[in-house]
Amino acid sequence: MGEIVSFADVQDAAERLAGIAHRTPVVTSSTLDELVGAEVFLKCENFQRMGAFKFRGAYNAISRLSPDQLRRGVVAYSSGNHAQAVALASRLLGTTAVILMPADAPAAKLAATRGYGAEVITFDRYTADRAELAGKLAEERGLTLIPPYEHPHVMAGQGTAVLELLAETGPLDALVVPVSGGGLVAGCATAAKALHPQIRVVGVEPDTADDTRRSLAAGERVSVPVSRTIADGLAVATPGELTFAVNQRLVDEIAVVTDDEIRAAMRLAFERLKLVVEPSGAVGIAALLAGRITASRVGVVVSGGNVGVERFAELLG
Repeated sequence: MGEIVSFADVQDAAERLAGIAHRTPVVTSSTLDELVGAEVFLKCENFQRMGAFKFRGAYNAISRLSPDQLRRGVVAYSSGNHAQAVALASRLLGTTAVILMPADAPAAKLAATRGYGAEVITFDRYTADRAELAGKLAEERGLTLIPPYEHPHVMAGQGTAVLELLAETGPLDALVVPVSGGGLVAGCATAAKALHPQIRVVGVEPDTADDTRRSLAAGERVSVPVSRTIADGLAVATPGELTFAVNQRLVDEIAVVTDDEIRAAMRLAFERLKLVVEPSGAVGIAALLAGRITASRVGVVVSGGNVGVERFAELLG
């Protein structure tokens, strides 16, 4: 079998996204550099369309569907950001989206997904199998499933964030990326290692949702119980099959952070860098502040900023 996702796939995705996805800013801070003892470059995907990197992969995947598939529509499942990404990409590409979301997903994410014109169907994330539910819907309605990470075009789209980052920073000795199902880090590692083979790719997970860390250590996919971390976007129980195959080859290590360390990173990003970052998006900064990663020039993917004002205040209050 050939590569699941190649550097050429990421470059191709970048061409499709040109002029459609935002080329998000790379933010630096002397305060952060001093605290971490390194030169830090934050790739701010909290400024991406719909507020997170997910738009890249969703648009790349949906833009490749046939006219017949676009006419029938798409289905996706997500705790929030992928939901919004598929809803917005579908609207831009003239198709319809049905999104399965957990009943306890953040209210801001549910509202935003409906706001982009998607039909939202809720389920209980602690008892139902979302992939199974989505599969049934796809079959019943003739919809095309756009998975959150288990798809080469989704991974390739996410990797374009790091293509942009490295074009601005030049060589880095480490790249730090949040890990949920593994699609973002798979795409980003594919781009980074192609451009700078010596770069160290470090994934970051909440300490209670460290399925990828355990899986890499075991040499096979293992599951952890569904976690109740504040980083709701990273609470995945098992790495994806395709993403794990890529990450086993390209990810050098996984760091873990606690909820308190994530809060501290969100606070610093807000107070000192004037950035609103959702918990899942702050884990890379958290790992650096906690001293889990040693590097001299480090790029961090700040994956999203979709957090409602009440929730933000509650987390940092």
